[in-house]
Amino acid sequence: QVQLVESGGGLVQPGGSLRLSCAASGRIFSIKAMGWYRQAPGKQRELVAVITSGVITNYADFVKGRFTISRDNAKNTVYLQMNNLKPEDTAVYYCNLVSAQGYWGQGTQVTVSS
Repeated sequence: QVQLVESGGGLVQPGGSLRLSCAASGRIFSIKAMGWYRQAPGKQRELVAVITSGVITNYADFVKGRFTISRDNAKNTVYLQMNNLKPEDTAVYYCNLVSAQGYWGQGTQVTVSS
């Protein structure tokens, strides 16, 4: 079994920054990709950013230029640096890992408000 533990969420003012972390543990074999998704109240879960084992990154248009995804393979950890946060970024952010199957973290709340 694989466990994903997210951290780093919280309350921040518009224009502020947060850094999310997601550490994977357990029976991990050949990680294909790790990424972040988010779900706002009343909306569907959507992709934010993903990074493959080959360190190829892909971002949703609404975060390009503001968010950066990175990965520490030795620690099986993925990060999401979020800058210039906007109120519309408010959501629960979920970590995702894809190996032979997909796994999800429990989510961490990000609230952007003055």
